[in-house]
Amino acid sequence: MARDADARIEAQIPGLRRYAFALVRDRDRADDLVQDCLERALSHARRPVDEEDLRAWLFTILRNLHISAWRSARRRGETAPLDAETDPGQPADQERALVARDALGALDQLPEEQQSLLLLIAVEDLSYDGAARVLGIPVGTVMSRLSRARRRLRALMDREHAPLLRRVK
Repeated sequence: MARDADARIEAQIPGLRRYAFALVRDRDRADDLVQDCLERALSHARRPVDEEDLRAWLFTILRNLHISAWRSARRRGETAPLDAETDPGQPADQERALVARDALGALDQLPEEQQSLLLLIAVEDLSYDGAARVLGIPVGTVMSRLSRARRRLRALMDREHAPLLRRVK
């Protein structure tokens, strides 16, 4: 039984790593965050039975650990890097990299609750109900907050790509 529960948690690791990397933008820090999350999850004898509940529970642990670390770093006066290092083994794709950089920069300008919600819904493909459980908010709040987050992200992205025009007489 414990082996089955451990296998179910292990199946969630790729999603946890993606979410952690999206939050911290550093592979080593993301791996540390996932490891702390898994350590905390495995140390609790009682785990959710349902797969969706398990996933929401793990993402909640990860998010709470990230927020705690962020608050601790802020108290110490540390700042997180804006851009993660790129992997030198990948072929060059400047345009896609620029669009991704702009999207991540725009995402960084969103409030944390909108940022987390967008990552959970768009990247990790959680249901609205699952995201509501992770964030501890009602489903209606998820829908309205997601709508505002998408609208604001779109506006930020459009502003970055707006052409700079000058008036010439």
